[in-house]
Amino acid sequence: MSLLHGAAKKYERDMVRFARDLVRIPSFSCQEGKLVARVAREMGRVGFDQVKVDRMGNIIGRVGKGRTKIMLDAHVDTVGIGDRKAWKWDPFKGKYSGGRIYGRGATDQKLSLAPMIYAGRMLKDLGLLGDFTYWVVGSCMEEDCDGLPLLHLINKEGYKPDYVIITEPTNLGVYRGHRGRMEMKVVCRGRSCHASAPERGVNAVANMSDIVAEVSRLNARLKRNGFLGKGTVAVTKIDCQTPSLNAVPDECTIYLDRRLTAGETLRLAVAQIERLASVRRHKAKVEVLRYDAVAWTGLRVGQEKYYPTWVLPESHKLVKAAKAAGRIALGKAPKVDKWVFSTNGVASAGRLGIPTVGFGPSNEIYAHTVDEVMPVEHLLKAAVFYAAIPRFLAP
Repeated sequence: MSLLHGAAKKYERDMVRFARDLVRIPSFSCQEGKLVARVAREMGRVGFDQVKVDRMGNIIGRVGKGRTKIMLDAHVDTVGIGDRKAWKWDPFKGKYSGGRIYGRGATDQKLSLAPMIYAGRMLKDLGLLGDFTYWVVGSCMEEDCDGLPLLHLINKEGYKPDYVIITEPTNLGVYRGHRGRMEMKVVCRGRSCHASAPERGVNAVANMSDIVAEVSRLNARLKRNGFLGKGTVAVTKIDCQTPSLNAVPDECTIYLDRRLTAGETLRLAVAQIERLASVRRHKAKVEVLRYDAVAWTGLRVGQEKYYPTWVLPESHKLVKAAKAAGRIALGKAPKVDKWVFSTNGVASAGRLGIPTVGFGPSNEIYAHTVDEVMPVEHLLKAAVFYAAIPRFLAP
């Protein structure tokens, strides 16, 4: 398999050029159109058999047409840049220095497309196409609603993979799951009155403070899993409705981020909040939030903001294949672990039950920071991995 390393090295300059182009094109969620067009040109340039953009704006490139369908996914959208003054360099310049590429999206995670696409070229160059179909997906809107693009692609566009490889950053480890998550709100209603005589009303904010304290204490009772870790809940935002700053507020809303470990479900998480004594006492209402948006193509999309937990057993064929491909790419056994954050695996594995693993360049600790970076060495090793894994999956 030294041929794979040689082929990856051969395309190093092309991958760096393409990766820097990707950084230079801003691609915030719902604004990915220009980046998708650039990805389409690269897929065409390296000789993909088919390149399509679906109704949601996801791009899908195909190499081969065998029976085993292998889908590699990288989301092309990024978060914003925050305070521009906090960056040491232009986040959209595609800075390249010391064998590293810097900028927004360098880590999380559109630069994974470079090794994904060039692995397709390597499969052709080296005559490694077998009885498999190699799909490269550049998915949209993941940062806003993880899983939504793969649900659309699989359920509504007809792509039915046998295996999915998520290329979010794993520091070149094999990841086989992560906690799920969901977003809820709790609404507490009161009765307004003049603040000079607060006893005449019912202060929704004061009552909500009881709920906030009890939600925080709930953490101690949430489940723990030996591999995924502990379930958590956090109050992330609070709003109130009041006639004026001289009036008792008549409504207060808190928003909750709930991280779900193995065995925790949407129904369980909602019930845990509804059963809190303070929620019952103040007759608060609990609701799971919904995501609704318009894709860059103009398509309206949406779903409930519940993203299921998923774990693939280490004994599964796909994990074994990923470990074998990782050994080829790294020259040693890869670390098998999990993500701390959430990925599109909530759709492929969490909702649809499709065997899914992760292997991606760069380290997740840089995601969403002003220090996003991609080591070029990681791009080369990831390309070897992506080109190597089909042989372990196709019959």
